[in-house]
Amino acid sequence: MEAGLPLPSSSLSQLILTQDDLKKIAAYKAVEYIESGMVLGLGTGSTAKHAVDRIGKLLRQGKLKDIVGIPTSKKTHEQALSLGIPLSDLDSHPVVDLAIDGADEVDPYLNLVKGRGGSLLREKMVEGACKKFVVIVDESKLVNYIGGSGLAMPVEVIQFCWKFTASRLQNLFQESGCVAKLRTLGEKAEPYVTDNGNYIIDLYFKQSIGDLKAASDSILQIAGVVEHGMFIDMATTVIVAGELGLIVKNK
Repeated sequence: MEAGLPLPSSSLSQLILTQDDLKKIAAYKAVEYIESGMVLGLGTGSTAKHAVDRIGKLLRQGKLKDIVGIPTSKKTHEQALSLGIPLSDLDSHPVVDLAIDGADEVDPYLNLVKGRGGSLLREKMVEGACKKFVVIVDESKLVNYIGGSGLAMPVEVIQFCWKFTASRLQNLFQESGCVAKLRTLGEKAEPYVTDNGNYIIDLYFKQSIGDLKAASDSILQIAGVVEHGMFIDMATTVIVAGELGLIVKNK
């Protein structure tokens, strides 16, 4: 199901929006799904940050009450604390009412790539425990197939013998022209380390990898792999902000 919602605008100039404006519009729309008393999964990344900011503001204004947030990264934990959002974890709240998070890719079936910000494992744990998972993106994130942007599909791996694991991942998708690269930071190209103390191998595909569930199973069967960034059949709603308005896609 799809519903189109025009952006409020009194002049054409207001429709010249930056990518960050679009992210904020989608995030604010997603926050409308929140009700007082909910346990919320708090996403990570530039789009989810707008949603967390908005939740904090509504709490301060008294428009939301008795909210409990479960952050998906150390960064979101710090942001939520600074905004006065009460926090907990999955041990205390194993069922989450609603999660709001961004995505790096969304295919026509609402499958996602996430984790280019490095938080895929905790995101998948929290968002896998949700009754509803609302994904917020700008229109640049829409792809014809997973990996279709040509950008990274991340896989979190343990540090031990990561080159061996990367080689196995690359060989697994040889037919799709896969290239596996260790994610690094800065001029010294130090390995990026996740909140969980692991490395990330970014996979780049030249063409579709086909059956996503089969691909997922194959990746997870490799010893040394912790989790991958494909979120298959997890999103219940995707809110897409474009220059002409919002599109709400429901499962």
